[in-house]
Amino acid sequence: MTRIALIAGKGRLPQVLAARLQATGQTPLLAEMEGFETLAAAHGPVERFRLERLVPFLDLLQDQGVTRAVFAGAVHRPRLDPSLIDPATVQLLPRIMAAMQQGDDGTLREVIALMGEWGIEVVAAQEICPELLAEPGVLTDAQPKAQDKQDATRGFGILQVMGAADVGQGCVVARGQCLALEALPGTDVMLAHLADLRAQGVELPAGGVFCKAPKHGQDRRIDLPALGPDTVSAVHRAGLRGIAFDAGGVLLIDRDQMLAQANALGVFLWAMDAP
Repeated sequence: MTRIALIAGKGRLPQVLAARLQATGQTPLLAEMEGFETLAAAHGPVERFRLERLVPFLDLLQDQGVTRAVFAGAVHRPRLDPSLIDPATVQLLPRIMAAMQQGDDGTLREVIALMGEWGIEVVAAQEICPELLAEPGVLTDAQPKAQDKQDATRGFGILQVMGAADVGQGCVVARGQCLALEALPGTDVMLAHLADLRAQGVELPAGGVFCKAPKHGQDRRIDLPALGPDTVSAVHRAGLRGIAFDAGGVLLIDRDQMLAQANALGVFLWAMDAP
């Protein structure tokens, strides 16, 4: 027996993947880390686990015939409770802690390596749903203007520097000036803060582009950035003209709704061939 495990974090992506897997006749093992519950009971029973008991969880996957796993949704590093660590997992703690000290990329690489040691291949969300990725081009009625294109190019240059520092996957540029950088609080907080600044009358360059791309050299099987209808609304509230994103590295959630929202608000969506 072979089976795929869907390991879910926050957001809509886990539900999209669960529905697709079930629609294609598969019965995925659904799992969530405690504190990051997303999947509804309608998708089936859900195994919940803690990082402190990682080895028993990996053993469970193996016992259930899992040979592949897909990670979906946002998960922040949990606070560890030493009293809950089992004897087998404690042997892995030095590796896990060392990986976490290397940032998100180091942590994710270690997760993929550990899965492999249990005979489980990590596959990308876009392998399950290829339509999550966009072909290069402008997807909306609204089109980027010359200034928007210059801002997008500058934004992608900034993202390369941010990625090398393992900082974030998004930034905002308007008329060549960087207005905001995405850090640990995430995209929603960054865009909301920018909207607040404009509402308070802070003098900022008009317009601007929200740029989104995975970190340079990132393993694209896990933790790709995602955009959805809520992102479009947040970009509009922040007074920006549009979103420029890496065509091969950003997942579009609920694409039809996202495009309808963008067209209604006059926000452009530009899938770029990132440098």
